[in-house]
Amino acid sequence: MTKRESLQNTRRWVVKIGSALITANGKGLDRDSLRHWVDQIADLIEAGNEVVVVSSGAVAEGMKRMAWTERPTSLHGLQAAAAIGQMGLVQAWESCFKRRGLHTAQVLLTHDDLSNRKRYLNARGTLRALVGFGVVPVVNENDAVANEELRFGDNDNLAALVANLIEADLLVLLTDQQGLYDADPRGNPDASLVSHARAGDSALDGMAGGGGRFGQGGMQTKLRAARLAARSGAATAIAYGGERDVLKRLKRGEEIGTLLTPSQQPDAARKRWLAGQLQAKGRLVLDAGAARVLRESGRSLLAVGVREVQGDFQRGEMVVCVDEHGREFARGLVNYSAVEARRIKGRPSQEIEGLLGYVDEEELVHRDNLVLM
Repeated sequence: MTKRESLQNTRRWVVKIGSALITANGKGLDRDSLRHWVDQIADLIEAGNEVVVVSSGAVAEGMKRMAWTERPTSLHGLQAAAAIGQMGLVQAWESCFKRRGLHTAQVLLTHDDLSNRKRYLNARGTLRALVGFGVVPVVNENDAVANEELRFGDNDNLAALVANLIEADLLVLLTDQQGLYDADPRGNPDASLVSHARAGDSALDGMAGGGGRFGQGGMQTKLRAARLAARSGAATAIAYGGERDVLKRLKRGEEIGTLLTPSQQPDAARKRWLAGQLQAKGRLVLDAGAARVLRESGRSLLAVGVREVQGDFQRGEMVVCVDEHGREFARGLVNYSAVEARRIKGRPSQEIEGLLGYVDEEELVHRDNLVLM
């Protein structure tokens, strides 16, 4: 069975629809297209699938309602546009699904909801209960209250984290492009569509472009989202949302769009949560030996391998690990505060008690709380 044919066996999907599609390039909600996607999702559900929708379009719909031609640049302006547009967006989804006899539920998330372990589990439980009831959750970022430091940044990232959250089999990113090309098709007529690749393939990094006027996510964010989703074992399909029966054709295993598949087995639930954190409190710069041990052996991080401690963090908070060239390759929950870490960096574990007067853990970051990027 090919990778495409294996999509026939996927059951739990997260479907994200971009702003340019859902608002017809900023002209207001495209209800005809909305009904088309809803009919496909309803057919999938009737066939036994579970589907969570991540919907962009609140800001663009708010702009349309207020007759604004330029996207607000201030945080509060964007929050106001999102709050205004969210009303129409939710009503449109609800009315379209009601035609097919399906209930919907609005789920608004902030970064806090997924960075706090307890709230992460609550969100996970709620979403899984909703799909279990046959309800279609419509997820969006809670733009009206999320501040700049706690935003997901775009709904591609949000959709990937939702895929991690519910252990989805497939993340579908519907966009206004046919998929990922090996070069920018706008400037290179010889560019070819990438049909299938591994999400972690570094060769894909040079194949991305920027976002449009109404959306934030270009192919770079979609590639990052695919890599986030791959950490929980989910494949990602990037496809043109205007393609007829795009979701049903993906389900049948047709060669449509770009399919990015994971190269590793699903991580443990705790490590999925760690991998999804977007806000880190500090950085640990490791020497070459420590970086190699973490990458190749999956061992804990000891203080002796740390050359520099950056930021201000407390015990139990998220830090990122970078090599001597500043490249991030891991992140995890730290066992000591930044002040303590600076005192013990570069020193062997047996000296920790003498340096601090106590010892909580021998490791600076335990391997169970560490995930490679």
